[in-house]
Amino acid sequence: MSINSHAGLPPAIFLMGPTASGKTAATMALAQRFPVDIISVDSALVYRGMDIGTAKPDAETLRQAPHHLIDLISPLEQYSAAQFSKDALALMHTATANGHIPVLVGGTMLYFNALQHGLSDLPEADTAIRAQIEAEANALGWPAMHAQLASIDPAVAAKIHTTDSQRIERALEVYRISGKSMSTLRAQSQKVSLPFNILKLALMPSERSVLHQRIAERFQLMLKHGFINEVKSLLVEYPQLTVDSPSMRCVGYRQALQYLNGDIDLATLGEHGVYATRQLAKRQLTWLRGMSDVHVLDCLRADWGDEALTQIQQHTQL
Repeated sequence: MSINSHAGLPPAIFLMGPTASGKTAATMALAQRFPVDIISVDSALVYRGMDIGTAKPDAETLRQAPHHLIDLISPLEQYSAAQFSKDALALMHTATANGHIPVLVGGTMLYFNALQHGLSDLPEADTAIRAQIEAEANALGWPAMHAQLASIDPAVAAKIHTTDSQRIERALEVYRISGKSMSTLRAQSQKVSLPFNILKLALMPSERSVLHQRIAERFQLMLKHGFINEVKSLLVEYPQLTVDSPSMRCVGYRQALQYLNGDIDLATLGEHGVYATRQLAKRQLTWLRGMSDVHVLDCLRADWGDEALTQIQQHTQL
């Protein structure tokens, strides 16, 4: 079985989509049909011990279709888009050398973008400036800080939710360090050329309400399967964790910590967790609509899998 290389470049597949769109099931179908190496593109799945709340593929799924870039670090560590790009590119080259197709699957659009287009030369973090921004946020609130960002860099602000403290803080930090907006610095950065012929497939629902229902049902299933106990175990193993830890900013985990701290009740945990997940899906869909050369598959249609297989066969000529 040979893999076609268009224009001298080996094929690769980006399988993207919002949370709860069916990416894991799609990945399993690809693994059964094609010689693939699966590379996770998910900023939450890199954490060890965070399984239920991240909807990490279970042991049987991983046995049948091993995923790279899962369970890399502890919840106390950080994993950047730059590190992802480096790791993913090395794995893609290895897959190609072994006669396999690299399939990159996930919903962290920043990672996909960094891998394909490169990262701008942004300044490193400045502890003093971050402390200043956080002090202002404590006084004014993150929505006010988001409004400040919108006046500086409307393009970046439009892609960030008004309560996404981590990304708001970083964008403001970049501006205060450099005197230039993140959009300006990104435009000035040197673009990279990913040495692969990429087929971009996006699982996107034709009806948002159905996706919302899936999200609500999945969150309740997570609670039923022991999500709270998972977070309790994390706190025992890593007592340094707080609601501001990067790993605890994953949707659901911050709300679970708030519940365990006695700040909210169980019903509110469910409501806030579902809302946060819906907001994540909204941001993911916004990213996808702004990407070029994406083949959209309606994940609510029964025949989307057949359409995906046709696209892949044409792309790889397998």
